Amino acid sequence: MEKTASPKVRMPINTYKIVQVTIAVLFIGYLIWRIYALAVIEQVYGADSWLRFAVSGLILGSVYAVIAIGYTLVYGILFMINFAHGEIMMLGAYAGYFTLEALGSWIVDPAAGQAFLNANPVLSIVLAFAVGMTTSTIAGVFLEKIAYRPLRGAPRLVPLISAIGASIFLQNAAQLIFSPRRRDYLNPDILTRNTGWTVVVNSKDVVITYTGVFTFVLSIILLIVLYTIVQRTRMGRAMRAVAEDKKTAALMGIDVDGVISRTFAISGAMGGAAGVMWGIHNGIIYHYVGFIPGLKAFTAAVLGGIGNLPGAMLGGMVLGIVEATGPAILGIPFQLKDVIAFSILVLVLIFRPSGILGEVLTEEKV
Repeated sequence: MEKTASPKVRMPINTYKIVQVTIAVLFIGYLIWRIYALAVIEQVYGADSWLRFAVSGLILGSVYAVIAIGYTLVYGILFMINFAHGEIMMLGAYAGYFTLEALGSWIVDPAAGQAFLNANPVLSIVLAFAVGMTTSTIAGVFLEKIAYRPLRGAPRLVPLISAIGASIFLQNAAQLIFSPRRRDYLNPDILTRNTGWTVVVNSKDVVITYTGVFTFVLSIILLIVLYTIVQRTRMGRAMRAVAEDKKTAALMGIDVDGVISRTFAISGAMGGAAGVMWGIHNGIIYHYVGFIPGLKAFTAAVLGGIGNLPGAMLGGMVLGIVEATGPAILGIPFQLKDVIAFSILVLVLIFRPSGILGEVLTEEKV
């Protein structure tokens, strides 16, 4: 019997992958061309401008990173996005604002007319952060108990809708309670906005503000402390155990509901700290102040790797720098910087959904 030759099997062509690679190559090529055109041909911006962009991006990115940690912590345990986290930040910003206003009106030296705020600036800042973080912590815990815990066993879309509803509710509640007008943050004299160290670049002065340095350094400290808590403490081990498998963690004696509440408390505290930092550096808050930073922090968390603490830190910094330098590189108005931030979210979801450092997910979740 003659053997018949088996037909050749053709490997299917992954059209989606080819389109992905083509778009990526074209986009990277366009960026390289734009950078070359700006640096060699057009020379619109000098070294002093790029330094300003970089400093502004690092400061903005550090705040995004602190907010993104809140998204990452909750996602790592409940596998849901807390879209009301930006409003938790807003409540912390308001709490810090009213604290500094009260300390600024409390006169401790009637003869000199000196207020407590400037007589004790360090203590005033500590009190503002303590009140802001406490307020956001309480708000985060109550949010979990009211809006999320009753929906613990519901389909994944239901808590997401509840989070969006909680976000809208908190925005409108803040508008009714605090009024829609914008409020100016009262800083102590040592953190006067738009003042700082002057660096001369290309015979031009570049001011590195005190509030910017304070915001950046404090955010790094907060991120290091939180990472240490999650990785090195008993509470952190319990959080990681619950994130791995809730049922097994409960069988081992871990209070799952208590761990989730503490996670929301830590997430809220980080949001409150970010709110006070935002007010001290930017100077203006209102009822809608947490919405856009919250969405951008979500973008930063996805960019770095949702559920990944170092990824959230890295994603926030990268997003801040890209947002600050992107309009200049692409040659578009700086008013369109939000377009760049959310375009990055779309591109990451298309080309690398797991983020720069990858998602931290259990086998069951995958």
